[in-house]
Amino acid sequence: MAFIKIPPGWAMPERQATPESVYLSRRDVLKKLGFSALGIAGLCGAYRQLSGPHASAFAGPQELDSFIPKSPNSGLYPAKRNPVFKLDRPITNEFIAAKYNNFYEFSLKKNVWQHISQFQTRPWSIEIKGEVEKPQTWGIDDLVRKMPLEERLYRHRCVEAWSMAVPWTGFPLKALLEQAMPKSSAKYVRFVTFLNPSVAVEQKKAHWYPWPYFEALTIPEALNELTFVATGIYGHEMTKQHGAPVRIVVPWKYGYKSIKSIVKIELTRKQPATFWNQLQPQEYGFVSNVDPDIPHPRWSQAKETLIDTGEKRPTLKYNGYGEYVARLYS
Repeated sequence: MAFIKIPPGWAMPERQATPESVYLSRRDVLKKLGFSALGIAGLCGAYRQLSGPHASAFAGPQELDSFIPKSPNSGLYPAKRNPVFKLDRPITNEFIAAKYNNFYEFSLKKNVWQHISQFQTRPWSIEIKGEVEKPQTWGIDDLVRKMPLEERLYRHRCVEAWSMAVPWTGFPLKALLEQAMPKSSAKYVRFVTFLNPSVAVEQKKAHWYPWPYFEALTIPEALNELTFVATGIYGHEMTKQHGAPVRIVVPWKYGYKSIKSIVKIELTRKQPATFWNQLQPQEYGFVSNVDPDIPHPRWSQAKETLIDTGEKRPTLKYNGYGEYVARLYS
């Protein structure tokens, strides 16, 4: 469909986990950045701010700290790491992860961090409704205090063939849905993000998109132990560019399925529409599992590029989480 606007860089082809002390230490991460920038300077125009004449645009740990929100729940982070979920690569440099994002509500480019200052994440509530016995609305701070938080290390794979490895903090989506007591008639879970064109400027400018953003999973996918409600990242509360104050993380699917800044969860009998599938069904399916053998119509998915080092790695089927989810699709 010609009306879909694709930002530059879409065609870019996309070791054990770094110790926690490295990513929590701003000074150590800054040192790591100095090495990483040399490796990625030529990868893509989006990275040029990290080296050469534009290096000053990346201010350092003070700038990173300015992204981290403060709330009544700030003292709950970092949470204890769940040792079950391990990585086959280092945790992505936090500086780079904070400056390379897709969040079309704020920007159609990767510079989301430059457009989020007016976005307010308090007060914030999440409504759960539909095919449930107990419809509920939660204030985000009450919800976070109620749920047992844990940290998980997950791989994150974008449909654009880039990837990162992230320490998310949150709780299983299953634990939240159980609070509302799903009915046996519930077959799907639909998610909706916020709508506020006064601060999310692309919701006004990019009028060809059917805002607000919406996504969905099947009930078995939603109840899978991997499916995560994330309220934090890198040992602190969720930053705005990553989907503050609360997002869904579905690590075996392409990143657009992991909807950000959610305000509504609805359980339905029938399969609901999803944002990208509605716009471009031949390119973005409802299921959207990571699969190196199924190319995007405009590029291969066989390999992916780590955003902080430029290393190219073979794409893993189900993003490497087949032992948890392959049975859902047999």
